[in-house]
Amino acid sequence: MDGFFTRARPWGIAVVFAVVVLLAGCARLYQSWYLSRCSSEIRKASAAIDTAGSDLQRAAAFADRGAAYAEKARYGRAMKRIAGEEYERLFAQAIHDHGQAIALDPENAERYYARGRAYFDRAALDILENQKAVSYLTSARADFSKALEKHHQHAMALDMLGLTDASLADWTQAIVDFEREATLDPRMGYRVSDAYCNRGSVYLKERKFDLAVPDFRQAIATRSKADPCECEPYNSLLAIYLTQTQDYDQARALVARAKASGVWIAPEYLDQLKKLGDDRKPAGGK
Repeated sequence: MDGFFTRARPWGIAVVFAVVVLLAGCARLYQSWYLSRCSSEIRKASAAIDTAGSDLQRAAAFADRGAAYAEKARYGRAMKRIAGEEYERLFAQAIHDHGQAIALDPENAERYYARGRAYFDRAALDILENQKAVSYLTSARADFSKALEKHHQHAMALDMLGLTDASLADWTQAIVDFEREATLDPRMGYRVSDAYCNRGSVYLKERKFDLAVPDFRQAIATRSKADPCECEPYNSLLAIYLTQTQDYDQARALVARAKASGVWIAPEYLDQLKKLGDDRKPAGGK
């Protein structure tokens, strides 16, 4: 029996290797298909530009082509399917086309929003590759702001404006953006909670505990169980109560709230609170 498994093992390895190669090949085929579809959208929009019967139709076609160029650039770079020079060419063409759309249809909020997304996506990829992206974020912010000038209730422009301000580490402005968005769509309230938590974290690093505490409290007050927040305020606030303000009653109340909400609390904080409770007991534990 041992000999059988010894002989069979190389076949198992070969099967696993074949599956890996097959999946990699499928991924490459899908990537090629997706890039080809982007190219098809570019050709379709180019034809629409040539046959447009009005400036508004031509603007829409330029916007479509700009979006297709931007997506081909983004996806090709993210999947490492295009060289850097080709990415720059595609991105420049996307920005040019969006600019043409804006020139032809300057009162349309969607035109500014679309160009803003192209700038933001460029910035996001630069950040992932540890490159400076401030100039692209600044351009994105200007376009999202312009979109909101044209359409005050453009929820997606507000969302992207908030994400842009957050990427620029301007959490105070991001809070303003997300609070405006939450009035339009209460389901996006988790953005507000996350922004307060992140600003509180900045204050915490700067040892500005008097500013961090109300931000963490606000993050908790606006948080719900379903919120997919990246920043978790409970443990940070608890650390301040235990190590800085010695507000142990607030700490105990916070732990109780966290447990009721199903939030994980670091064991060392629970141990510290237990020890504080034990120290308050009289001798003999009575």
